[in-house]
Amino acid sequence: MGGTTLWIMLLSLLSLLESNFSIDMTFVGDAMQHGPQIKAAYRADGTYDYSQCFKYVESDIRDADYAVVNLECPLGGKPYTGYPAFSAPDEYAAELKRVGFDLFTTANNHCLDRHDRGLARTLNVLDSLGVAHVGTYRDMADRGRTLPKVVDVKGVKIGFLSYTYGTNGIPVQRDAVVDLIDRKQIAWDIKAARRAGAQLMCVCMHWGIEYVLKPVAEQRALADFLVSQGVDLIIGSHPHVVEPWEIRYSPEHGKKVLVVYSLGNFISNQTTIDSRGGAMVKVRIDISGERPEVRDAECKLFFVQKPRGGGENYVLIPEGREDLLRADSKGEYATFMSRTRKTLGRE
Repeated sequence: MGGTTLWIMLLSLLSLLESNFSIDMTFVGDAMQHGPQIKAAYRADGTYDYSQCFKYVESDIRDADYAVVNLECPLGGKPYTGYPAFSAPDEYAAELKRVGFDLFTTANNHCLDRHDRGLARTLNVLDSLGVAHVGTYRDMADRGRTLPKVVDVKGVKIGFLSYTYGTNGIPVQRDAVVDLIDRKQIAWDIKAARRAGAQLMCVCMHWGIEYVLKPVAEQRALADFLVSQGVDLIIGSHPHVVEPWEIRYSPEHGKKVLVVYSLGNFISNQTTIDSRGGAMVKVRIDISGERPEVRDAECKLFFVQKPRGGGENYVLIPEGREDLLRADSKGEYATFMSRTRKTLGRE
């Protein structure tokens, strides 16, 4: 009898341990491909090599249980072009996948730069790479097959949605679908994801005003709306600079909500000092029983060191790794870090 009681106690303890664990999620901002970036990646055999770009942040991405990036350039095929109408080499997306990104958000103002055909080709390439994506669709039937986007991460079902304020005035020509910011549609999509079993909701928003270091009233109002809808993670992009983030408490839903107004650029060739890098937000999700909750988050900054020549490529330099910088990059690195820390209230 004593042995049976001990066995039951051990099983109960194991069950308790199994139901209390955490998930680490990582988010970065706009992954761009300007003309000089494409040129720097080009090799004599006609291929494109991005292996230098993310080598110092790859461990941060791979260590996450789930990592998300905003792909802000279509994979529209040749000719490859930068701003204002992007089309990046397929190798770029393949490298983002290789370093550990699990989900690409595609609803942004450049998703129609190569019109419907470029949008569809982007999704075809991502599908061929076996990487998940959300935010744009070949047609309404494709949207119906893709959504609700509910992903299993360590046994926890997480719902993902992605929306953009617009597409730079480029209209859909035929059947393509871009998820635009529309409160009624967002509310419906969140409910659909919850009905599909989503225990945690993440909504990625392409919003705000470019190069403005603080969220504008519209961003704050949309964040309030998303919190009211029971969203757990609100991740912002588009301004190309880092804006503040916060963890709110929602009395209505009895939980904490992470609101990131802008992660800035992940990688780009932009020139203003505040756009020369970005932030990586690492979120810890605690699971106790059936309800996952945001526990805390931390922010890691990085700087984009541009090539000087001689086969160099664009390289992300993490905060605190001044030893990796060339001498000619140290001043810009220091200024970017100082200004961004001030924006985040860390200085």
